[in-house]
Formats: sequence, C-alpha cells, structure tokens
Amino acid sequence: MMREIAAVIFFLKRLVRKGEKLESDKIELFVERLAVALQEKFKGHWYPESPSKGQAYRCIRINRFHRQDPDLLRACQESGVKYGDLGLPRELTLWVDPGEVCCR
Repeated sequence: MMREIAAVIFFLKRLVRKGEKLESDKIELFVERLAVALQEKFKGHWYPESPSKGQAYRCIRINRFHRQDPDLLRACQESGVKYGDLGLPRELTLWVDPGEVCCR
C-alpha cells in the first residue's frame, strides 16, 4: 500500500507544483497530510489477492459532479491550503489498487 500511495503523492505533487500557486513548504505539508489520510482510508480496504475489490472506495475523483474529492479536501483543511490553490484539472480520476495506480 505504501508504494501505491507514494505514486499518488508523486503524481499529485507534480500537478500542484505545475500550477505554481503554492509555496514548496505548503505543498510538502499538503502531501504529508494526504499520505496519512489515504493510509487511514485504505486500511481495511486493501486486498492484494483481489486488487479490484474495493476499487471504487480507493478512487480519487474530481469531475463536474464531484468538484472536490473528500480526501484531497481533508488534506487541504489539515494543511491550511485552499482547495482551489491546488490547481488540479477539472476532471481527474486516480485508481489506487494493490500493485497499480492508474490515472484518467
């Protein structure tokens, strides 16, 4: 689970840096809080023997119906970052499964 969360953090950190709205220390605090939030969320919902089980629960999604992902919002609140300052795309889906992280 830690490798997959690290992949999510790496990807999102690059996206946030690209937006150039946050200082490096704020980005670091945000990704630290996000890593903790994802670890807590995935505990008990991680099935290496059946990676697709619980896939929807582990999904990070932003779209026109879900403009703010709850896990990203939690990390923002805990790190003092405004969600809009993340500069994320209007549509983003990350599937976090044992052994694989995919983005659309």
